Amino acid sequence: MSIPIIGFDEMDKTLTWGDVTDAMLAGHSLPKASLSDGLAYRGDDTLLSRAAWIDGLGALVKSATIVPANTAKAIPMINGGVMLFDDETGQLEALVDFHLVTKWKTAGDSLLGAKLLARPDSKDILIVGAGTVSRNMISAYASIYPDARFQVWNRSPKNAAKMVADLSDAYDISQAKDLADAVANADIINCATMSTDPVIDGAWLQAGQHINLIGAYRPDMREVNDAALQNARIFVDSRDTTIEHIGELKLPIANGVISKNDVLADFYDIPTGGFDVCGSDDITLFKNGGGAHLDLMTAKLILQKWRESQI
Repeated sequence: MSIPIIGFDEMDKTLTWGDVTDAMLAGHSLPKASLSDGLAYRGDDTLLSRAAWIDGLGALVKSATIVPANTAKAIPMINGGVMLFDDETGQLEALVDFHLVTKWKTAGDSLLGAKLLARPDSKDILIVGAGTVSRNMISAYASIYPDARFQVWNRSPKNAAKMVADLSDAYDISQAKDLADAVANADIINCATMSTDPVIDGAWLQAGQHINLIGAYRPDMREVNDAALQNARIFVDSRDTTIEHIGELKLPIANGVISKNDVLADFYDIPTGGFDVCGSDDITLFKNGGGAHLDLMTAKLILQKWRESQI
């Protein structure tokens, strides 16, 4: 039997953000995933390999290279591949386009966090960062906040201006000039940067806001400072892929700024009400760790949609 190779253009238009968040909710009703992560470095470059097995769903291996210098060469900074395996036999089921899985997993992960934690009447959404993930998050947020007003801030104002120009026909979107002012006036703050030093100061945050952190993925990376963590109620997609692995939490925990107990819940706590612990005036902070179990849930959905398309 031939192994399907599922491409981006073939399947991207068949998915919806609701499909993805539903698949993630269903996946977290199954036994907890067995996870394995590995990192290798070459200077500023990173090789990230993630694996997951969920009993009743299947197994996945996803490997990615992150080469920041690619940006100057007009080629993608992140490249990789995804292998999907049958749950019962362990046989290779499919090769799925890395960028297809990553797009829907990453934004779907943070969208689910917002569905659970952000105020339903949120309207003003600040996007910090002007890369591919930020563009996908605008589409994701618009699926649940159709009247949203977006602002974009980026360390390179030129890149922010280009993103606004590219998306202005489809969304109510403008460029933020002053980051502190934009943060203070947002209902949702979404950070997707490659920063190792915090870009958001907790002193800027206001009661009732939701902050969604995506960018940091290495032990030396952070997007918010200690004050933001101390002022917020903290949630993650997975304790296993964030607390000991990502600088956003690993560093302040090591320094005694917060403790592991300050992480109130992850997605496996959804069935027991772990995300139903906030008042309307609380600042909620969600850290997207993007573990391979979420890639697995997303890739299985893609494979299901692909099989349906073949009938």
